[in-house]
Amino acid sequence: MNDKTETTAIKKVFGEHAYQIPVSSTKSMIGHGIMAAGTLEAVACINAIRDNKIHGTRNYQNADSELDLDYVGEGARAMQVDHVMSNNFGFGGQNATVIFSRFGDSNDV
Repeated sequence: MNDKTETTAIKKVFGEHAYQIPVSSTKSMIGHGIMAAGTLEAVACINAIRDNKIHGTRNYQNADSELDLDYVGEGARAMQVDHVMSNNFGFGGQNATVIFSRFGDSNDV
């Protein structure tokens, strides 16, 4: 249910461009970090920009027909990463979204 809700939100915000945005899950690899979840996700996002790699989603093997975005499955995907968005939904309704962007020219990696 949460994956469907997040997919709907991504489509609503990004429109047709949503289908060109790779989506992955840090939680699938490390579990729920409870109060540290946002911090752990921030580190993963910054590493994605630094390494030009989007981490995969563990155990994502069978696509759900209702979830039709570009989900990154097992393994990392190498690509130019200049911006990363992290959605964090906590227990009790603490929700936050942050966007990290590469500083300066993307060729200065």
